[in-house]
Amino acid sequence: MTKDIKQNYPAYKEEALRAWFGMWLTADRTGIEELFASDAVYIESWGPRYAGLKRICQWFDEWNCRGKVRVWDIKDFYHKGDRTVVEWYFACVMNDGGEDCFEGMTVAEWRDGKICYLREYGSNTDNYDPYAVSGEPVFKDEKIKWF
Repeated sequence: MTKDIKQNYPAYKEEALRAWFGMWLTADRTGIEELFASDAVYIESWGPRYAGLKRICQWFDEWNCRGKVRVWDIKDFYHKGDRTVVEWYFACVMNDGGEDCFEGMTVAEWRDGKICYLREYGSNTDNYDPYAVSGEPVFKDEKIKWF
């Protein structure tokens, strides 16, 4: 299959993104060069930006020394032209005992059959109705999550 066909084939894009999420579950980035363009840009939901495959690899390796991804479940894919959106659920545990989980979406842009741009968006899983008690909103008295 040529790169042009791969770029416009939803099943190929879904397989590539499943492979990327799977790398996090196993902490093994073998094959990452097949997924990302050498000049790819990756932006996490809370702000960090990694420019270039070398920096994405550095971040992957370093992060996996500090924590473990427990779950990265894909809920659905949406495709339009050179963009794919993935809706997902993520959970991790850090070596210091901290745990986190959230829902999110990834927007991936494709060039020559590889991801050239990827941006994540996060959403808190602890949802509630602030108007459940009265017409005035009552918000939880807690620290807001980082995203």
